[in-house]
Amino acid sequence: MGYRLKPKYFDDVLSALSKHYDIMAPALMPFETRHSAQEVVGYRKIESLKEIVVDKKTFFSPKEILFPPRETMFYFTDSKIRESEYEEKNKIILLRTCDLNGIERLKNMFLNNGDVKDNYFKRRFESTKFWLIECDDGFDSCFCASMNSNKADSYSTAIKFTEEDILVDSNDNMFSELFKSYGVEEDYKVSFIEKNKLEVKVPLSENINPAVFEHDIWQEYIKRCIACGRCNTSCISCSCFTTHDIIYDDNKRRGERRRVWAGCHLDNFSIMAGGHDYRTKNGERMRFKTMHKIYDYHKRFGKHMCVGCGRCDDVCPEYISFSKCINKLYDIIEKENDK
Repeated sequence: MGYRLKPKYFDDVLSALSKHYDIMAPALMPFETRHSAQEVVGYRKIESLKEIVVDKKTFFSPKEILFPPRETMFYFTDSKIRESEYEEKNKIILLRTCDLNGIERLKNMFLNNGDVKDNYFKRRFESTKFWLIECDDGFDSCFCASMNSNKADSYSTAIKFTEEDILVDSNDNMFSELFKSYGVEEDYKVSFIEKNKLEVKVPLSENINPAVFEHDIWQEYIKRCIACGRCNTSCISCSCFTTHDIIYDDNKRRGERRRVWAGCHLDNFSIMAGGHDYRTKNGERMRFKTMHKIYDYHKRFGKHMCVGCGRCDDVCPEYISFSKCINKLYDIIEKENDK
């Protein structure tokens, strides 16, 4: 059973929850613009319904809430190491289906990718509740249905914003009681997009052969890509980082280690011991990212790493389309298999 709430009462729910949670939702980001006449929608703490933006895609993903761009891992002296403490408030994140699936991809990389779990991601993930925003038909650059990321069930509450009311359905007893107090019962169940305006054909893993890695398709991106890394940082499922040691000016025997976002398109990402760099050309980096998103990750976890949010297409200053790259790759592989 779901509930229908008037905007005023939804604000009352947010006010009650804000005592225990920071509520993070798509909203206009103050003092941040892509161009002089464009406002940026990203994720930030909100306090009322009027702050939430649902008719525009977020330029930034909610990834940075669980995996910050810059984070202190531990502090050190010449004889001791102390792990950073986590003192942040519990969080509720309002997000769409593609991003919820993207969070699941991050969870696999940080918590299910070996014997050791990443405690920094784990403590944020476990203190977060996810509220799913229902999508009507997505945006022009979305292709979640093609990546099988158009449905999800790992949410505590589903929510639909209409012109007059807000519909909710919660799997969490605490939230359900709160919605019941402020709303009226409504037979609401979240619905999912079945087809996007943009269709992407993903090649089957078993059809991908080593010759694809040397195909001329990657040559196009040697000149077009400028290695800015915006596709990596905007992507909900990119999880790569590097580490920096910071030595304090007032005491050279003390400091901290920070991890900072990194990405396969950025210079120096693939430099190894001895200064060897095996992906110096931008086309090689595009190949690595593409095959990791639709091939390597899929072989390990059974799902595509790319969730079809389309942000990489939106943010690229050179108008490189990742969705078109996948389609090109599909056509090449199909043509080879028909021989």
